[in-house]
Amino acid sequence: MKSKIIWLAVVVGLLAGNVFLGMQYISTMKELDATKFAASTQRYNEKNLLFLKLFVKNIIKSDKEVGFETRLKLENAVRELNDPQILAVWQSFVNSKTETEAQQNVKDLLSVMVDKVYVR
Repeated sequence: MKSKIIWLAVVVGLLAGNVFLGMQYISTMKELDATKFAASTQRYNEKNLLFLKLFVKNIIKSDKEVGFETRLKLENAVRELNDPQILAVWQSFVNSKTETEAQQNVKDLLSVMVDKVYVR
């Protein structure tokens, strides 16, 4: 009889340990998912801000015509974001026919870019 009680205590102890470790595992996985999301958001924000910096420096502040190399850098930076909405607004800016249209498209682009920056 005494050995049955010992075995029962061991089984209950092992089950309790498994439940505890299972709960810890679930908690750790949730924390890992949150960390992965934060890391991907940070990478996206870095790319977004890099493009914004290039755009302001080479387009907004420029007093001369934008060269091919600069346009290529900007195009690559905007495509690296892999965001269809930003790409569509960028294409509208690039395909502007008049200065007034280009100015409006710049405002739209900057607005979308700022809205896309994730802030906690």
